[in-house]
Amino acid sequence: MSSRRSWTCASSPSIRCQHYSWSFSSKERVKKKKKECVLPKMEVGGSLPVPNVQQLASSSEGVPVRYIRPELELERVSNDEYDRIPLIDMSKLNDNVRDDGDDEAAKLHSACKDWGFFQVINHGVAEEVILKMKADIQEFFSQPLEEKMEYAQLPNGIEGYGQAFVVSEEQKLDWGDMLYINAQPINRRNMRLWPSSLRASLDQYSIELEKVARSLMTSMAKNLGVEPEKLLDLFKEGVQTVRMNYYPPCEQASKVIGIAPHSDGSGLTLLNQVNEVQGLQIKKDGKWVPVDPIPGAFIVNVGDIIEIMSNGVYKSIEHRALVNHKKERLSIAAFHDPNVDAMIGPLPNLHTLDQEKQAPNYKSISHQDFKKLGRKMKLDGKNKGLIQYLKIQTEKEQ
Repeated sequence: MSSRRSWTCASSPSIRCQHYSWSFSSKERVKKKKKECVLPKMEVGGSLPVPNVQQLASSSEGVPVRYIRPELELERVSNDEYDRIPLIDMSKLNDNVRDDGDDEAAKLHSACKDWGFFQVINHGVAEEVILKMKADIQEFFSQPLEEKMEYAQLPNGIEGYGQAFVVSEEQKLDWGDMLYINAQPINRRNMRLWPSSLRASLDQYSIELEKVARSLMTSMAKNLGVEPEKLLDLFKEGVQTVRMNYYPPCEQASKVIGIAPHSDGSGLTLLNQVNEVQGLQIKKDGKWVPVDPIPGAFIVNVGDIIEIMSNGVYKSIEHRALVNHKKERLSIAAFHDPNVDAMIGPLPNLHTLDQEKQAPNYKSISHQDFKKLGRKMKLDGKNKGLIQYLKIQTEKEQ
């Protein structure tokens, strides 16, 4: 017996579409065109359906107006070679014997406080684990659309193949597709949405990156004057999600964007560039700074949750992804969050070397409510996002 799935797409701002039903069997795939329909409204946790960008890029109809952002050409981009995110050597960071361990810890503290982004080398993840993950991601996105649609997002859900953070019929759209997976803890996995070709490599990759994240959090907690277990306990059996991004080339690359400016609503994000096409930029001192990935390194950024837990000592930073006019770009981001029962708020007894104990600057909220609020908001920079919603305004700021 064949299993039947449905796929919907929006081809205009009115969210009217052609509705296709895909019938899958072991021997054949049949596409049947049905009558025009109106798509349902998004519920909490989901995203309004929009066209597949990889398919749009391969058509000859040009770039739809909902993707065009003329203001991009007016924004300042740094060409200063000294504007580079810090580099942290984890072999020094984790060495309690060598004298340079304290120096590396100080560099990490400065990176989290002043940049919110840094790269890590000597992180302990085997090269073959990373290369296998990259190869399997490229293989997945190179498959025909109907095969990728076997793993399409379900209605009102974010997990699976599709797009995210589309909350209205009028908002501008990102030039990219994604595969979004719940990786940890294991009981959160929906294996029906895990492509079979990715299962083994993603499982191993997920485990290894969780180790890196916990190691970094241990050092960050020490820098914040908090016992590491106080922070690590919140991330015990924590939630790890993995987003694999595909940005097709675009003939109007200077007027579209792969991911709109935002800060991550996670604890800690570890990013790996899958191919050699660059596109990540971070907002620093009012201008966009391109990030040049170091081969073999992970790009790490502080998320909103760590900013809140550090009471604002560490900063989540606005960033975006651009696209290339000739080449596709692929990346993989692993987001590390506290466990589902955790309360998100400033850690007690924070006391760093450069900052005295302060009153809480952020409200406390349950992890589940934090995620529900975050997924109801479109990506629209940092000041309009969830972190600003939870910030306690002082009399001077009001």
